[in-house]
Amino acid sequence: MSTRTSTAVPSTPVRRSLRWRVVDIVVASVLAVALGVVFRLWEFGYEPISAVMDLVLPGTKALFGGVWLLAGPLVAIIVRKPGAALYAEMVAASVEALFGTQWGWLTLEAGLVQGLGAEIVLALFLYRVYRLPVVVLAGAVAGLALGLNDTFLWYPGLDLAFKVVYVVSAIVSGAVIAGVGSWFLVRALAATGVLSSFAAGREHSRRGTRAVA
Repeated sequence: MSTRTSTAVPSTPVRRSLRWRVVDIVVASVLAVALGVVFRLWEFGYEPISAVMDLVLPGTKALFGGVWLLAGPLVAIIVRKPGAALYAEMVAASVEALFGTQWGWLTLEAGLVQGLGAEIVLALFLYRVYRLPVVVLAGAVAGLALGLNDTFLWYPGLDLAFKVVYVVSAIVSGAVIAGVGSWFLVRALAATGVLSSFAAGREHSRRGTRAVA
């Protein structure tokens, strides 16, 4: 009978840190700045589209507002730290405002409100769940924030029907464009290997390994 005593140390789960790393700040900032440029460019496309949608059904132009919500969910999926969605929306809004925009510095107020919308959802899941349904919910709540904020600031005198259509359209846009859209954008980025330092990149690698196996 063997008298050897095992010296193996039982494995313990690695506790995930919620503290920001330098790479988190750099990547979040680069992505947010890039999306701020996209936000500014999207203003040129949004204007003619919104004019047409107002003719079809007033308020449905908010179906295309989700583009301005992309920064929060997208950066949050990658960085996965408290404040990531809010930080990204604020940086993107600041870049958009610096380029000059018809909404002026109220663009920052919009970024704050929309970023908080996504941030609240992620906080409810303790910044640990980034599956598609949660990301879609974050986008939808950001859309709700956009819709309520816009109807309060820019359309206070319009009738209730317009406001309801606008808010519902904003929620749908947030869920689809900012939620589903950011999810697939992150997967596309992960496929290039540029996210290898992040959980999103490692998850993509594990999926690829299982597929090969």
